[in-house]
Amino acid sequence: MTPLPPTALLPTDLDEALLVGRVWRDAPRPGPTLVAVRNGEVIDITATGPTLADLLERDDLVELVGHPKGERLGRVETLLENSLAEPQRAPFLLAPCDLQAVKACGVTFAVSLMERVIEEQAGGDPTRAGALRDELQQLIGHDLSRLRPGSDEARALKQALQARGAWSQYMEVGIGPDAEVFTKAQPLASVGFGAAVGLHPASRWNNPEPEVVLAVDSRGDAKGATLGNDVNLRDIEGRSALLLGKAKDNNASSAIGPFIRLFDDAFTLDTVRQAQVSLRIEGADDGFVLDDSSDMRQISRDPLELVRQTIGAHHQYPDGFMLYLGTMFSPIQDRDGVGQGFTHHLGDRVTIATPSLGALVNRVGRSDRLPPWTYGLRELMRHLANR
Repeated sequence: MTPLPPTALLPTDLDEALLVGRVWRDAPRPGPTLVAVRNGEVIDITATGPTLADLLERDDLVELVGHPKGERLGRVETLLENSLAEPQRAPFLLAPCDLQAVKACGVTFAVSLMERVIEEQAGGDPTRAGALRDELQQLIGHDLSRLRPGSDEARALKQALQARGAWSQYMEVGIGPDAEVFTKAQPLASVGFGAAVGLHPASRWNNPEPEVVLAVDSRGDAKGATLGNDVNLRDIEGRSALLLGKAKDNNASSAIGPFIRLFDDAFTLDTVRQAQVSLRIEGADDGFVLDDSSDMRQISRDPLELVRQTIGAHHQYPDGFMLYLGTMFSPIQDRDGVGQGFTHHLGDRVTIATPSLGALVNRVGRSDRLPPWTYGLRELMRHLANR
C-alpha cells in the first residue's frame, strides 16, 4: 500500500489549526486523556475538564486550546505512528468524542439519493444495481442536485413519481421537508484514527461513507468539525429500511477523527461548506485502488439546517452530539466481476481526507472478529473517579 507520510495526515495549516482529541495513555493510569495540538506538540489538557463533552461546553474554548497548559506528550507525528501500528502503541488516538450521542444524516446528496433508491429497488442484490440505475436515470433524470428539499418543485416531482408508482421512502427524506437523522453509534462506541472498522459478517455488499462530522454542544452550537466513516451495509439496508439499525450500528462501524478542529477565524462553517472530502480505498489482497471524492458544495441541506433538525424544542442533547453530514460517495466501480459493483475486502485500507482536517485512516475487518467494545460509560466513570 502507499506509504502515509505524517504531513499528509494533518491539516495543511497545522500551525494555525486548533485541534482537540482523545488519547489512550497507559500511565500514570490506563485510560483516556484529553489533548490539544499546538505547534505540532501534543499536550495533555485533562485538567481543564473531565470529558471532551465538558470541554466543548466552555465559552473560553478557543483561548484555552490556543494556549494549552499541561504535560507534553511528544510530537503529533509520533502519536499518528503509534495509532497506525498493529497493534496500536500507547499513547494512541481514540475517537475525539466521549459522552456525545453520535448521530448521522442520510440522503443529503443527490447522488447518494439515487443509490439509496437503487438499494431499495434491488432488495439488497448488487447484481441488479446496474440495470436499475439506467431505469431510474431515464425516469428521474441525472441531476437532482438543483432541487431544494421541501420546495414547490420537489413536491411536484413527488406527485409525478407517486402517480407512476415510483415514489420511494428515500426520495421522501432526500427531497422532502424532513431530513433523515438516525443514531449511528452509542457514546464511546466510535473508533478513532488507525483502528479497524467493522463489517457485519452477514453483509456481502458494503462500502465506506466519507463524511464531515460536526461537533455540536448541548445548546446546538457547532464548535468544530472532524472526519468520519459511516460504514454502510448496502445489502442489509436494501432489504428493508427497517434494518437500518443492523446496517449502521455494529462493533466498530463508526470511525471518527483524527482530531476535532475548532471553529475560529481561520476555520469556519464556510470552510466545511466548501470542503472537498477525498476517499482512497486500497486492497490488501488484490491490489485494488479506488479514488473518489465528495464535494460539500453539492449537499442538498445546509449543515446548520441539519443541526436544527437534530436539536431543538423537540429534542435535547445535554451532553452534545456528533453529527455526520452525509456523503455523495456511492461506489459503482466493479471490483470482483462485471456488474457486481464495489464491495469491501477484509484488510482494505480506507483514507478519508480534506486539507483543513487532515486524514482519517482505518483498515477493514469483521465486527465479530474485532476486539469487542468493552469500555463504556461505567468504565469511564470509574476511571474519572480514580484519577
